[in-house]
Amino acid sequence: MRVYVREPRITDAEAFVAKARESIAMHRPWVYPPTSIGGFQDYLDRLREPRYEGYFICRKTDAEIVGVANVSEINRGAMNSGFAGYWAFSGFQGHGYLTEGLALVFDDVFDRLRLHRLEVNIQPANTASIALAKRLGLRKEGFSKGYLNIGGEWRDHERWAILDEEWEARGGSLFVVS
Repeated sequence: MRVYVREPRITDAEAFVAKARESIAMHRPWVYPPTSIGGFQDYLDRLREPRYEGYFICRKTDAEIVGVANVSEINRGAMNSGFAGYWAFSGFQGHGYLTEGLALVFDDVFDRLRLHRLEVNIQPANTASIALAKRLGLRKEGFSKGYLNIGGEWRDHERWAILDEEWEARGGSLFVVS
C-alpha cells in the first residue's frame, strides 16, 4: 500500500480548503466539499456525531492528503449499515490512491465499526467512481431517481453496495495490489 488513512483534524483546515478550491472543476457536479475554513469546521463538527466517520487518504511518501472518504448515516440495530462517499483531490486522481485508501476504509468499517453493509450512491455519468466501486467489489443494486440534492439539484444515483462477508471473502484490503 502506498497510502494510509487517518482522521481529519483542525490543523488540516488550510491545506484541505486549498485543495478543495483547486479541485472544484474536477469535483463538480459530483461532490461539493467545503471550500472555506468555516465549512471545514462544520465538517469536523459533523464527524463528532456517532453516525459519521471521516478519513483522509494520505500518501505514505510525504503524508500528502490525496483524497477523502466519509461514512455517513451509520445506522445501528437491525440495519447496521452506512453510506460511503469519497473523492480524490486534483492531481491525485488516476493513480490508484483512492482504490487503496478506500480498501483501508472498508477494512475499518467492517472490522472496527463492525457494520454489516456499506452502500455507495453514484451519479450515473460519474464513470470513474463507478469503475472504482467495481474494483472494490461492490455490486449495483439499483437506480434512484432524484435521490440526493447535490449542489442545489436533485440528482439521480445508482446504488452500489457490499456486505461484510463479501468484503472478507475478497480478502479485504489485502486484495489491492499497489
